[in-house]
Amino acid sequence: MVSTFPNPSSVDLSRVRLSIRSLQPQLVEWRRGLHQKPELGFKEKLTAEFVSQKLQEWGIDHQTGIAQTGIVATIEGNKLSTQHSAPSTQHSALSTQHSALRTQRVLAIRADMDALPIQELNEVPYRSQHDGVMHACGHDGHTAIALGTAYYLHQHREDFSGTVKIIFQPAEEGPGGAKPMIEAGVLKNPDVDAIIGLHLWNNLPLGTVGVRNGALMAAVELFDCKILGKGGHGAIPHQTVDSVVVAAQIVTALQTIVARNVNPIDSAVVTVGALHAGTAHNVIADTASMEGTVRYFNPTYKGFFKQRIEQVIAGICQSHGANYDLKYYELYPPVINDATMAELVRSQAEEVIETPVGIVPECQTMGGEDMSFFLEEIPGCYFFLGSANPEKDLAYPHHHPRFDFDETALAMGVEIFVRCVEKFLN
Repeated sequence: MVSTFPNPSSVDLSRVRLSIRSLQPQLVEWRRGLHQKPELGFKEKLTAEFVSQKLQEWGIDHQTGIAQTGIVATIEGNKLSTQHSAPSTQHSALSTQHSALRTQRVLAIRADMDALPIQELNEVPYRSQHDGVMHACGHDGHTAIALGTAYYLHQHREDFSGTVKIIFQPAEEGPGGAKPMIEAGVLKNPDVDAIIGLHLWNNLPLGTVGVRNGALMAAVELFDCKILGKGGHGAIPHQTVDSVVVAAQIVTALQTIVARNVNPIDSAVVTVGALHAGTAHNVIADTASMEGTVRYFNPTYKGFFKQRIEQVIAGICQSHGANYDLKYYELYPPVINDATMAELVRSQAEEVIETPVGIVPECQTMGGEDMSFFLEEIPGCYFFLGSANPEKDLAYPHHHPRFDFDETALAMGVEIFVRCVEKFLN
């Protein structure tokens, strides 16, 4: 089958305005500087200091220390709406002023700043200087794109009306910075009408954008379970309650939840990623521990898997005379895009990326993102910006110790954000 995706080496950047293309060297410099100093969730002090320093240098109003290390920059547009111009009487002038105040809109742009506990294996001049920590998911690029967007919008305030809030969020990789930022009021004063965000995506090549209405990314839930049996000699099993046998049956039975309890029209995953038990060939283990994850798109399944998994575990344990200790964590809800906002992003991405092959409308992943908390509060759209370039050996998957991306995507991300701002607010 012949690929319909563009060749990364032939990606056309002519639709990126010159003033944004001229920012590309700065975007690369910022991104590489951030890449060298990665920080884990809620520890992004150097990153936050760098972001704040740039915003202060440019004269952009911003708040720091939100949810520990988060930052919110606010940029007011200066463009006057023609429908409110030239009032003929004092009364109409007052009415127009009131109407203008009432109809001013606020759009938020969100970027995450944290890195991962991974030792980088890339041999590049800008490799991580922090042992055991690496930007292996592109958040350094997200921060650079958001900085570039802030700089451009501040320099071109006459091109839009209303307000832009740019949210630099900590701890997306865990334990989650979106919810505490929302609780701290980042969507208030002024109230945000809608939000957009992007993820550089090495599952798509440079020159593509993945955007869709509805579910883009899955809910993320985790569970830890310890099976409490009765240990003994491997040659005398009738004196024991074999935790390994119990655990093995549970692992198999958990797969029937998706196969037989979930509507086949819906997508869901139950994965046991770790199973530990036993210390010797001839000893029946007293306990067995397992760890797993659950993913699903349909928000109506919230609470279902927690209940069903415990029912399966409890039933099997009871049949063997074992006990169990289950801990279940509902981390992130699914990322659900608003139809109107998804159309806004798609239409503006088409102005930047050649169509039709540049737009991937059915792009989805069972990966999770705490952008979902923002999208539960207000309409918005999260989208994927293709960043892989196999010709430059820039196609390793996310969270890989050799992850890197084609930095050409940085200017493309700024252009899409700017166009969305201008379209939404004007």
